[in-house]
Amino acid sequence: MSSTRRGAEEQPSNRGGPISSETRINDRIRVPEVRLVGPNGEQVGIVRIEDALRLAQEADLDLVEVAPQARPPVCKLMDYGKFKYESAQKARESRRNQQQTVIKEQKLRPKIDPHDYETKKGHVSRFLNQGHKVKVTIMFRGREQSRPELGFRLLQRLADDVSDLGFIEANPKQDGRNMIMVLAPHKTNKTKSKANAS
Repeated sequence: MSSTRRGAEEQPSNRGGPISSETRINDRIRVPEVRLVGPNGEQVGIVRIEDALRLAQEADLDLVEVAPQARPPVCKLMDYGKFKYESAQKARESRRNQQQTVIKEQKLRPKIDPHDYETKKGHVSRFLNQGHKVKVTIMFRGREQSRPELGFRLLQRLADDVSDLGFIEANPKQDGRNMIMVLAPHKTNKTKSKANAS
């Protein structure tokens, strides 16, 4: 009979097995003692799990296992709900920042006709207005490669035409058959585009 009771007592720990992949908190921490860190990062020391849980309850906080591999595991007193919320906010913010470093590309020919130039310039202006960087590529074909100054002048003209929206971040440079320049938006444009998005 005692063996069946022991089996019944062991079942919850088996059921709790898959949970170990996520952070264990409060009653899910099943070790005799832990190295406790206070809510402000202060070292409390090694305490029995019962005492750590009692301290958490008294402070109206959660006991959260932050370093399960340590011996004994390191646990911290914190508001776990708030911690999860702030972590999600930070992750969202970092994703938002990554999206802002999008580089758009615009390709031009050295002997572009005026109408095409105005169209391409409109695209570049729109990208800069949205807070994106723009990589402008001049594509040379055949004999055009012997006249790189045509491409250079065209890039300079484009940079001047959109100077109220952006500036040259990387000066024009030859790259094989192409000449490349990178334009970046002024910081005020970035903040404006954020404000418009919200």
